[in-house]
Amino acid sequence: MGLKKKNPVTAGQRFAIADDYSDITKHRPEKSLIKRLRKSSGRDWMGRVSMRHRGGGAKKMYRLIDFKRTKDMPAKVLGIEYDPNRNARIALIEYKDGQKGYILAPLNLNVGEMVDSGPEADIKPGNALPLGSIPVGTQIHNVELTPGAGGQLARSAGASIMLVGKESGYGIIRLPSGEQRMVHLTCRATVGQIGNLDARNVQLGKAGKMRHRGRRPHVRGVVMNPCDHPHGGGEGRAPIGRKQPVTPWGRPTLGKKTRKPRRRSDRFILMRRK
Repeated sequence: MGLKKKNPVTAGQRFAIADDYSDITKHRPEKSLIKRLRKSSGRDWMGRVSMRHRGGGAKKMYRLIDFKRTKDMPAKVLGIEYDPNRNARIALIEYKDGQKGYILAPLNLNVGEMVDSGPEADIKPGNALPLGSIPVGTQIHNVELTPGAGGQLARSAGASIMLVGKESGYGIIRLPSGEQRMVHLTCRATVGQIGNLDARNVQLGKAGKMRHRGRRPHVRGVVMNPCDHPHGGGEGRAPIGRKQPVTPWGRPTLGKKTRKPRRRSDRFILMRRK
């Protein structure tokens, strides 16, 4: 992936840094691997707003990604595609029996290469193996938390996890946040780092780009009326008037720890994040 900066002939292009999509090799999705993505605009089944600041956006189809990688058969990479539902690229692969599928495209995975899955697969980008078959010190992504449930960790652009050890049937992984936790050695992970490293350097340049993504404006509470937000009211620019910020419904926020103190997964966490 590369970045490009347009000649600022309009105000919206002046600060925009866009993706040049130079790593895309296939521009049409596989019809058998897409489905319609219905929009809810942040409303629940009764039509009431259950998620604020959602609505609108460009139409898009959902790509069916294989996060489990349970088919232990070599496959050939047919193309690298853009996915409007994530900032990472996806790779279209075709197994030897003719079945096609989508996987998250790791860094340095090229068209025509072979990827494999299973305990006997080689340690190369794009191959999926159980943690028990991956050497310590390997960069991995798309890591399962429960065997057979599909990858849940490190699925965004540029993300990777380090396997730092193995002990008592569990692998010790270090997440990008610095947290270290134990995952069972039968859980699968994919070797390598997710590609599209420059995704974090893209600058939209104008508010309309965020509207295209289905995000509506986010209004600050301090500029609202007291009937609309606890921070509202006052003459002119006024402080929030409380010891700490709160949500529109009065719950503490902005620094308030929301993780439950006694979660079942706490016993698998060896070191908290930085």
